[in-house]
Amino acid sequence: MKLALVHDWLNQIGGAEDVLAELVAMFPDSPIFTSLYAPDVMPAVYRQWDIRPLWSDRLPRIRQHHQPYLPIYPLAWSSLDLSAYDVVLSNKSGFCHGVRTGDALHICYCLAPTRYVWQLEHYVAREGLSRAAQTALQPLIALLRRWDYAAAQRVTHFIAISTDIQQRIRQFYDRDSTIIYPPVDCARFVPVPAHEVGDYFLVVSRLIPYKRIDLAVQAATRLGLPLKVGGRGRDLDRLRAMAGPTVEFLGYVPDDDLPDLMARCKALIFPGFEDFGITPVQAQAAGRPVIAYRAGGALDTVREGVTGAFFNEQTVESLAAVMASFDAAAYNPDVIRAHALTFDAPLFKQALSRYIENAYEAHQAARGTP
Repeated sequence: MKLALVHDWLNQIGGAEDVLAELVAMFPDSPIFTSLYAPDVMPAVYRQWDIRPLWSDRLPRIRQHHQPYLPIYPLAWSSLDLSAYDVVLSNKSGFCHGVRTGDALHICYCLAPTRYVWQLEHYVAREGLSRAAQTALQPLIALLRRWDYAAAQRVTHFIAISTDIQQRIRQFYDRDSTIIYPPVDCARFVPVPAHEVGDYFLVVSRLIPYKRIDLAVQAATRLGLPLKVGGRGRDLDRLRAMAGPTVEFLGYVPDDDLPDLMARCKALIFPGFEDFGITPVQAQAAGRPVIAYRAGGALDTVREGVTGAFFNEQTVESLAAVMASFDAAAYNPDVIRAHALTFDAPLFKQALSRYIENAYEAHQAARGTP
């Protein structure tokens, strides 16, 4: 089975790249096609991979500022013909599902239907785009929606990362999908004895507006409760200005320090609306409960009353009410961790491998190929 991997762009590290790393581990001999690749900002291990950028990678400063090239990506992906492969596996949040595959089996692992096409207002908030950029985007949206929808119809099968994404695939693309949750390295996170758990709430996130870290900062300040905030980003100064003396900003948290920080927190606070959200699963793998906004991927990863609690509105009042009455001792760390292990990376690999094998056999049978 000759398989190609397809990934939107490689100029930043995030959840999509965590998934890609697992896909490369599963299919180490498969090339990776991407619209742009900035090796100087990506992990050194990427230089050992067979990464094949499209012609769009040669456009001026696209590696540093890929958003202004929005209209280019459909053209770039439409020009790539991977019909020589048996299977194309696209890891998609942008336009890479638009690659031409001919009779090949095309499985799209959908991180999200293209946000700036179908949910422009959310993308604007997420990326902090200027008013001029918003105005420039508007005339393109109808055209891009038609292209994006048509590209989605050429995909053989969709896999969704959460119930919320499954619903969006149905809403925007009119396609069915199977849920396979993203991989989480649960082995890194281990519970500590109860007497070693601290009294602080914890947030670990990029500090950008759409993550809504402001809700946790203001709620902790209002209640006088200890809150540790790990991460950095453009929202730091604004968050510091609203924080009281019980809020501590940790800055960047090294990977080696994160497991202990999570294992000792009273609870992790997850106030944003995320497509999936790996951080709550990591905290639960460390045996700690989660307080999450009742939306998005948290509905899949947090079991109310068993592994955490929800607040219903993205307001300080709603979050503060849950924090004020939250009893961490009511949650069993062993039960919490057992739930987290249902998202462990080995299960992702097993589920995806089985899915691809079954889909490929069915695809070959439909074509009359032995």
